[in-house]
Amino acid sequence: MGIFGALTTAVGGLRANSYALENVSGNIANSQTTAFKRIDTSFLDLIPQTATTSQLAGGVTTQSRSTNSVQGDVQTASVATFMAINGNGFFAVQKPGNFTDGTPVFDGVDRFTRRGDFQLDKSGYLVNGAGYYLQGVPIDPTTGNPSGSSPQVLRFQNDFLPAQQTTRIDYRANLASYPLTTKHDVSVPGSELIAPGSYSTGHNPLALGTPSAPYTDASRSGTTQNNKATPSVANTAATLLSGAAGTNSISTSFVAGDTITVNGQTLTFMASGTAVGANEINVDDTIGTLLGKIDALQQTSTASTISGGSITLHSGTNFNLTISSSNTAAWAALGFTGTVTAQRGGGGGVGTGQVVGNDNSTFLAESIAGGAVTTYDVSGAPVNLQFRWAKVDSASLGAGHTDTWNLFYQVNPNATGTQVSWQNVNTNFTFSASGQMTPAIPSVELTNAVVNGVALGSPVINFGTGGVTQFADANGNVQVNQIQQDGFPAGQLQSVGVGTNGRIVGNYSNGRNLDLAEISVATFNGTNFLKRVNGGAFEMTDGSGQALYGKAGTIVGSSLEGSNTDIADEFTKLIVTQQAYSANTKVITTSNTMVQDLLNVLR
Repeated sequence: MGIFGALTTAVGGLRANSYALENVSGNIANSQTTAFKRIDTSFLDLIPQTATTSQLAGGVTTQSRSTNSVQGDVQTASVATFMAINGNGFFAVQKPGNFTDGTPVFDGVDRFTRRGDFQLDKSGYLVNGAGYYLQGVPIDPTTGNPSGSSPQVLRFQNDFLPAQQTTRIDYRANLASYPLTTKHDVSVPGSELIAPGSYSTGHNPLALGTPSAPYTDASRSGTTQNNKATPSVANTAATLLSGAAGTNSISTSFVAGDTITVNGQTLTFMASGTAVGANEINVDDTIGTLLGKIDALQQTSTASTISGGSITLHSGTNFNLTISSSNTAAWAALGFTGTVTAQRGGGGGVGTGQVVGNDNSTFLAESIAGGAVTTYDVSGAPVNLQFRWAKVDSASLGAGHTDTWNLFYQVNPNATGTQVSWQNVNTNFTFSASGQMTPAIPSVELTNAVVNGVALGSPVINFGTGGVTQFADANGNVQVNQIQQDGFPAGQLQSVGVGTNGRIVGNYSNGRNLDLAEISVATFNGTNFLKRVNGGAFEMTDGSGQALYGKAGTIVGSSLEGSNTDIADEFTKLIVTQQAYSANTKVITTSNTMVQDLLNVLR
């Protein structure tokens, strides 16, 4: 029986190597198939039952050996919905059993694949090149979390995304410690501050309920000037307003008929010895006499002074100071040019927290821009929300003063008369010497905000911790570092893509990108025991176990996994298989010769 056993074994060897050749052929044929998993061939020996001293090498049979757990190369693709799994796992998919009116009717059988060349079909399904439909879990648009855990076939139609009203504005900025407002004057302490007294009666723009501040004196100093004496020295209170060369008189004399206007009241220069009353002064009177006349017309109890050749004028607490002269040369000899103003501090009534149309230009001159953001009402209509900051107090003014700011937003850009133009958020923002807000104000609410006639509800401005600071800024402006809001208009779904977090992302016509679904990726304890079906898909078996979700690899968007077939390795297998097959045919030839020899002996 040895010869005939050898024949049988050789035939088995031919069959086994034919099987191996078939697998090598299939692997090579699918070397370019997306996410193809090659099949290796496992040879098993078949040993007949014999005595220990009579054991045989035995025959051979073959089995397939899966490589489902071996990943192919991941390469970049240009299609946004293409995806690959980097690591373990399979996409959960289903295949239609049939179609009704062009709509797929699914058979309800979960299958699994690594083939990620999914694209949207006309019905909004993500279908791969083998006709399998992607499954996942929809995302709750309100919470951003998956709505459930059971995978379902995903479908994305031209959904309409409802508008969302602005409810939150994130704001980060630095306020210049010295704001360069239009009306600021570095030589005048407090000139950079908002001055409630300069606004219409009953319309104090400071925070609602702020007590009326008492008026305070303001001063304005001229440049240092020298007289005509030889040698020339700085002017003093005794310096004459006119005189010959070499005398203690100002460098350019006033003459009879010249005037100085103090808040609309005219002080006239008269010939020597002819001046009478409060509104006349002799041309040869002294600077000290002139200052006394000016103070009398200004009705200030704070006397104007001269020191080191520089005159300091005071507004007092009764009126703002506005003063000029018809003789510009003589006026310059006193250290002034043009119209000199000094605005009293304080004043105004109780804070109303609003700026009216009549005071709009004054407010713009006393505040600095704080940025703008497009917000949305409940219908999704865009509304331009503009901010301005006004400094209302400064620690540089001495004891009892703190760096304090108010924030305003524009209500009506076209306001006139007593219509509200800007609204104070009615919060005092105070800052320490270190530039930090003290106490910290994390947020403010714009209660029932109406901008340009559009109701915005009550959005919250969120400053966070240390979001608004007060540091020196050479430009004297507000440096806005962040200003963004959470509202948006309605929009239609335009396209979908794959996010870095394994989610399907929808791109809408309003510019929004929202997570629509979480892709379901399954793993198996027995990955290599899955049953292969057409199109690079697999089905569960008892050996593979049930699908497990939540512990898979990462999904890479705009990418595809290639075949894990190694052409060079398959060519090597091809040569080895061919040689083994040929060797088995030699065994058959040899066995046949030996049988013929035996038959010849019998003849």
